[in-house]
Amino acid sequence: MLDISVPLMLFDFVLFLTLLVLLNRMLYKPLLKHMDDRDDDIAQNLNKAKSMSGASEALHAEAKGILDEARSSASDIRQKAINDAKVLAESKAENKRAELDKKHISFMEGLESEKETLRNSLLSQMPLFKESLKAKFSKL
Repeated sequence: MLDISVPLMLFDFVLFLTLLVLLNRMLYKPLLKHMDDRDDDIAQNLNKAKSMSGASEALHAEAKGILDEARSSASDIRQKAINDAKVLAESKAENKRAELDKKHISFMEGLESEKETLRNSLLSQMPLFKESLKAKFSKL
């Protein structure tokens, strides 16, 4: 019925051990080596990423400092330009005021001379007005 063949069993056992040795040498060791290398590579990349992140933060802080300095400088330049513009506008306004004052004085002098001329003219025509008034009152 059931025959157990010892040589066949030994042959199977040797074949099984040979297969294990060959698989271990040709498949499992290279596969495990590849997996270990990959884990090491991932760990190295993570360390590099962390160091780059630290460097990135330092560069970000440096860039922020430069931007703050540039904003401050721009604010100073803007304030200086505003002050210069105010000084220029004030000087132009002062020049215009002086010019208008001169024109006003000239106008007032002309007005005064016209007033004097008109007064003299009216005074010279005063006897005529008196005569015409007397004539009109006498008609009434």
